[in-house]
Amino acid sequence: MIGAMLRFLSFALVAAVLVYGGYRMLSPATTKPAPTESAEKEEHSDSVAFSEAKIATAGIELAQAAPAVLHDSLLLNGAVQPNHEALLQVTPRFPGVVRDVRKRIGDRVQKGDVLAIVESNQSLTPYELKAALGGTVIDRQTTLGEYVSEQKSAFVIADLSTVWVDFSVYRRDLARVAVGDQVLIDPTDGKPGIEAKISYVSPVGSSDTQSAVARATVPNPEQRLRPGLFVTGKLILSARQVPLAVKVSALQTIENRTVVFVRSGDKFEARDVEIGQRDPEFVEITFGVLDGDMYAARNSFIVKAEMAKGGADND
Repeated sequence: MIGAMLRFLSFALVAAVLVYGGYRMLSPATTKPAPTESAEKEEHSDSVAFSEAKIATAGIELAQAAPAVLHDSLLLNGAVQPNHEALLQVTPRFPGVVRDVRKRIGDRVQKGDVLAIVESNQSLTPYELKAALGGTVIDRQTTLGEYVSEQKSAFVIADLSTVWVDFSVYRRDLARVAVGDQVLIDPTDGKPGIEAKISYVSPVGSSDTQSAVARATVPNPEQRLRPGLFVTGKLILSARQVPLAVKVSALQTIENRTVVFVRSGDKFEARDVEIGQRDPEFVEITFGVLDGDMYAARNSFIVKAEMAKGGADND
């Protein structure tokens, strides 16, 4: 009887093992849990593709690395006024009444042109007011039928082929400004600046503004400088030649590296650079860019942004 029970238990144990093994074989395999995504630093390529159409759409300006002249400059505010050495005030010779007005503000006149007819109070005969200088009528202080006298000018004529540009120089900068210094005048008319030289520095200053006048006498053949308007001037204090430079706007920073995006084929490459001297427009490059390399000079931040996204060329 005992032997029969042992055989039964052995059979039951073997059956249980077989059933468990079959269950394990038929059960789907469990997958290991996916590891948590690490906050590893994304690696970016040092180049990015840019088609010509994309460059144009983004407004990226391409320029060529080349030697340049760096300027130490002083930015000044100025005002245009007539050259007082070529200014004429026309005053009646005798008091009387204006019977005719021939010229108005803005009219160009030649020497000897009649400006107005005045009837003398003394003789009751008319006489002519004439221009003793060729130029432009910039002021008129008389009207038809008005009484005029020698106490006040009736017309002001200016030869605007040259004008004065008076710059305000604050006292802290006066020691840096001298007669003969070169100044680049910007009339803000969208055209290139006008080169001139300082011809006069006032020996006295203004107590209200704590500044003094530095004046440039400027040729004005195209009438780009109009009396009464404000301009800016960049006074050149010194100039130094550097063997290679790019525009300051080309510099970008990637992962604490200073780079310039150089055009190579249909891509921009981020070139690590070492910089030297600079002025407001250009910066010297001592390493990383070669003479003649084309680079992104304006809107270079757009290239940086595309490179950060992985370089997809989405036109």
